[in-house]
Amino acid sequence: MSELLCKKFDFAIAWNWEYDKDFVDRIEYLAKENGISTYLIHPENVSEVFSLVKENKIYFRVFLDRASDVDEQYEPIAKLSMQSEMHKDPHQRISVINPHDLTHRAADKATMHLEFLTNDIEVPYTIIISPFRHEPAPKLTDDQLGVIGKPFIIKPANTTGGGIGVVLDAQSLNDVLEARKHYIDDKYLLQELIKPLKYGERKAWFRIFYAFGKVIPCWWDDVTHIYEPVTPEDERKYDLYELRAIAKKIFRVCRLHFFSTEIATTTNHRFVVVDYVNEICDMRFKSATPDGVPNESVDKIIRAMIDFVKNEKDRMLPVSRGRDWIFP
Repeated sequence: MSELLCKKFDFAIAWNWEYDKDFVDRIEYLAKENGISTYLIHPENVSEVFSLVKENKIYFRVFLDRASDVDEQYEPIAKLSMQSEMHKDPHQRISVINPHDLTHRAADKATMHLEFLTNDIEVPYTIIISPFRHEPAPKLTDDQLGVIGKPFIIKPANTTGGGIGVVLDAQSLNDVLEARKHYIDDKYLLQELIKPLKYGERKAWFRIFYAFGKVIPCWWDDVTHIYEPVTPEDERKYDLYELRAIAKKIFRVCRLHFFSTEIATTTNHRFVVVDYVNEICDMRFKSATPDGVPNESVDKIIRAMIDFVKNEKDRMLPVSRGRDWIFP
C-alpha cells in the first residue's frame, strides 16, 4: 500500500461522554481556524477506526484519549496508539494525550502521595492502608488516627472521580473499617481535613489546570464546586504565584500533558495539594452549567492544546520518505 493512500489527520479526539460535546466542538472550531485537521472517534465508529489504523489506512499525529479509562471498546485503539508512540521512526509516532500508562499511574492517589513527598510537594498528613481483601483488620489504633485529627477524610486510592467513595467527616476507626468494604481491592488514604484561609468571601481553595506547559489557575469551592478565574490582579494581591510553581512540579512527577490539581492555602499560609492529579478533566463550560469551568479558562486550555498539535505537526514535516506508515 502506498503512503499516499494512507489518510493522515493532525488530531484525533476519542470521546464518549455527552457533556464533552461543547468541548469537542470548540476544539474542532479552533483547530480549523489554525489549519489543523481533526478526526472524531465516538462509540459509533470506534471499532471501524481501530481497524483502519491497524491496517495502516488512516494515521493521526496526535491522539486525545478521553474515553478508554471508562469504556473498554476504546482500549484497543488507545493501546495501538501507545505502541505507535514508541515507534523507532519519529515520523511514524503518535503523540498521545495522555498516555494510558502514565494516566493509570497518576490516578493512583497512594502512588502520587509518596511521589509528592519525595519531590517536596506539600500534601495533607496521610495514612495509607492496604486493601480490605488483603488485610480486613488493619493494624491501626485510635491514637494513630488522632495524629490526623477529627474529622478526617477517607478516600480510595483509585476509585475516586467526582467524589466517589470519599468520606469527608470520618470520626473513628469504625468509619475506616466500614468505608474500606465498598472497594475491597483498593488501597485507602486517611487524610487530615485541610481548612483553607478566606480572602474576603472566597475560600483559598483552587483548581489548577496544567495544559501543555501553560498553567491556568481558578478559584474553586470544594462544597459548591463553583469556579472563577484567578486574575493577574488576584495573583498579585494574594501572592498566589506559588500555585503555578506547584503545578509545574506536579507535571514533572506525573508527566501528563493535561491535568488538574486542587491546592488550598491553609490558615498558616501553607500551600497544600489536597487532590493530587485529576487525569481526565471535566471540561463542561460555565455558560452551560453553573459548576462548569469558566469559558475563558477552557479557551486557554484548548488554545494551548492546539499549539501543542501544531508543534507536533511541524516536528513531523516533511514526511515524504518513500515508505508506508507502518505500525509496530
